[in-house]
Amino acid sequence: MTTSPLPTDLPSPLLTVIVAVFNGAATLQQCIDSVASQTYPNKELIVIDGGSQDGTVEMLKANQGNISFWVSEPDRGIYNAWNKGLAQAKGDWICFLGADDFFWNEEVLAQAAEHLIKLPPSIRVAYAKIMLLNSHGEEVYLANAPWEKTKGQFKKIMCIQHQGVMHRRSLFEQHGKFDETFRIAGDYELLLRELKASDASFIPNLVLSGMRQGGISSNPKNSLAMFREIRRAQRMHGFSLPSGLWLRVVLRAYLRLLIWKILGERTARKFLDSGRRVMGLPPFWTKT
Repeated sequence: MTTSPLPTDLPSPLLTVIVAVFNGAATLQQCIDSVASQTYPNKELIVIDGGSQDGTVEMLKANQGNISFWVSEPDRGIYNAWNKGLAQAKGDWICFLGADDFFWNEEVLAQAAEHLIKLPPSIRVAYAKIMLLNSHGEEVYLANAPWEKTKGQFKKIMCIQHQGVMHRRSLFEQHGKFDETFRIAGDYELLLRELKASDASFIPNLVLSGMRQGGISSNPKNSLAMFREIRRAQRMHGFSLPSGLWLRVVLRAYLRLLIWKILGERTARKFLDSGRRVMGLPPFWTKT
């Protein structure tokens, strides 16, 4: 697929990609290569490593020609790492990846930039679809729906995967950086600051990135921890009572955890995907 050139009468925005990594040597090279291979030239890559001991630092040194800034030192988690990256970012728009994530093809930043340059200054969040993958790199399903379908749900539950989001620099200038007291849902809390009263823009016909899902992220115990943090973010922003949607997803998480304990993990995964097939949904539990 060939991307049409950007309009000559509009400036090409600088796009900053910030990657957080800790002992991610197994997947980091793919992440770096996916940024370096982008046909869009006006970009920068910032990598914040948490003090890895698995060869990640050597990999960063070997790739420093494709990295605008990198550092390796202990941090306090992914949001602390992303905040360190923000302090170095020069871009007009900024996106965040983990070492397990990668851009879906070499044209995605060019396609995103075509959309971004047309947005009014009042729109400070733009996003596209992402492909969820299992730890073996197999496709699970596409995530992130158009804004007209997402807007009514976003204040109730986290429904935009952050690996597909572009943030205008002015968002951070007005709202500040990530709240590092969060461990899982700090990206949701940041977006909630903006989107509780503003709109986002969906970039159509674009899969921006691939996001690996592992056994940890698909364990019901971790889902419950995430939902608790989502609820804390909502209370911070004036949503004192939980929504019916939030209550339903939490109830389902508790039911999944009960099934997990009764049937055992392997059988529970098969049982849960049987339920997804009945609802016309693609398998998830057996694939992650």
